[in-house]
Amino acid sequence: MALSIHPSVDQGVFAGDQDFAGGILTCHCDTEQVEVSLSTNTALNHACGCTKCWKPEGAMFSMIAIVKRQALTVTAHGEKLHVPNRETLVQRHVCKHCGVHMFGRIEDQSHAFYGFDFVHTELSAQTGWSAPEFAAFVSSVIEGGTSPDEMDVVRARLRELGLEPYDCLPPPVMDQLAVHAARQAGVLKAA
Repeated sequence: MALSIHPSVDQGVFAGDQDFAGGILTCHCDTEQVEVSLSTNTALNHACGCTKCWKPEGAMFSMIAIVKRQALTVTAHGEKLHVPNRETLVQRHVCKHCGVHMFGRIEDQSHAFYGFDFVHTELSAQTGWSAPEFAAFVSSVIEGGTSPDEMDVVRARLRELGLEPYDCLPPPVMDQLAVHAARQAGVLKAA
């Protein structure tokens, strides 16, 4: 059997629907589920190896996508959400009862990703969300308990699934982060 990366991609990566208009994410509580509504499709969907992102039990990677902040609304049981660590860049809004991360938000207005929220589309019953495109922070799975000796196998499995592995973010995303930093430092003029 092939190495398990995440249940949503272990059987293959399937294309999203470019006309998909959003849907509802729900936590794992049996009753009174937290609901988060997204009024648009997501972008930059990817497997993430960091140890901070929520993942289902047994998954090696989490699946994260972004959506514009104004497209996300907590529509049910927001009182169950809390941010366990306000010192992190990404403020993860977690259900107090089941522990599922419903969304992550960057509050630092000077950050390049300010205005975008991070979500887990696997929490939705709807299909059509943007397809995973790459794998980020791949080496970080070692911090989560994966043996360093397995990393060639992990990267090979990601490539087999069509998810190019990066130990940071893909070059175009890193370029955008650098452009943002250069503009803030006055090294590069705004377009």
